[in-house]
Amino acid sequence: MMKGFEDFQKLGQTNFDLAVKSFGEVNKGFQAIATEMTDYSKKTFEDGTHAFEKLLGAKSLEQAVEIQSNFAKKSYDNYVAEVSKLSEMYADLAKEAYKPVEEAVTPKS
Repeated sequence: MMKGFEDFQKLGQTNFDLAVKSFGEVNKGFQAIATEMTDYSKKTFEDGTHAFEKLLGAKSLEQAVEIQSNFAKKSYDNYVAEVSKLSEMYADLAKEAYKPVEEAVTPKS
């Protein structure tokens, strides 16, 4: 009876350790994603401010339209690149968070 209890207790501790390790990986991943999003937001704000300053100095309507078009294209390209990067980061986060579970479930040779 004691052996069964000890085995059950050991299994519970192992599962707890796996959960803690998995949550640690999730936490690190979310911190990296938050940092990336903050950096992107800062850069986007700086780009918008720079474009606005250029618009204020435009000499003609054609020049203003060109500045706005260039800004829109650059913003779109940066957005697509950022979304792609964030999707990769989320995929990596899921893989890292699942690793402890996968290691526990995979039979050892």
